[in-house]
Amino acid sequence: MSKSLFWLSDEAWRAMEPHLPRGKAGKPRVDDRRVISGILHVLKTGCRWRDVPTAYGPPTTIYNRYNRWSQRRIWQRIFEKMAAAGPVPDELSIDSSHVKAHRSAAGSKKGEFSEAIGRSRGGRTSKIHALADDRGRPVAFALTPGNIADITMAIPLIGMVAKPKRLLADKAYDADSLRNWLKRARIKAIIPSTAARRTPYPLDHKAYRRRNLIERMFCKLKNWRRIATRYDRHAQNYLSALALAAIISAWI
Repeated sequence: MSKSLFWLSDEAWRAMEPHLPRGKAGKPRVDDRRVISGILHVLKTGCRWRDVPTAYGPPTTIYNRYNRWSQRRIWQRIFEKMAAAGPVPDELSIDSSHVKAHRSAAGSKKGEFSEAIGRSRGGRTSKIHALADDRGRPVAFALTPGNIADITMAIPLIGMVAKPKRLLADKAYDADSLRNWLKRARIKAIIPSTAARRTPYPLDHKAYRRRNLIERMFCKLKNWRRIATRYDRHAQNYLSALALAAIISAWI
């Protein structure tokens, strides 16, 4: 077995296998562990689906499993279940990161903006919005066009998870609307004030230093080549890639 291929370890498979779909009528699925390992190999290396090594089986089988389960949100539900299984963290960090959209991501009939691709001076980009817990593990994701403001997805993301006691964020999230919402929700805002504020809000500098956890989280995710560059035409497929990369890098 080639060392360059990605294979789910016994421990990783034991953690993931209970969350896979069960009870669907019809022909039994091809070996789940082999197919999912093939999907992860593509996401990790960035190769084309047609170039997936033969050790994983036919390329059409690998891609069809990834695509069909993406459309049914199965990959995302597995991530959400695994992320929600642990203790509720007192502290969450929020941030966003741009990803370049490859030319292969173009051409959706819905239009680029509907598939979370925007145009700006940096070209065609998407933006990953994420929440990370107090150990730097991702707990929620959202995807927007790259020219959407970071703060736009703050409240929707927080609404996806159990309410924390503190939220760490950078200056892009310094807005009275968000601060007031957090206050009503009894969440302490650890957000530095922008230079435009005449009277800056007090900041817990010791706590704010922990925001580097989410920055390191994005670095780990972008070690996966199909995360660092978006090749997927459909936003749902790219979100599935994020979910799978997060499961392997943080939750197994």
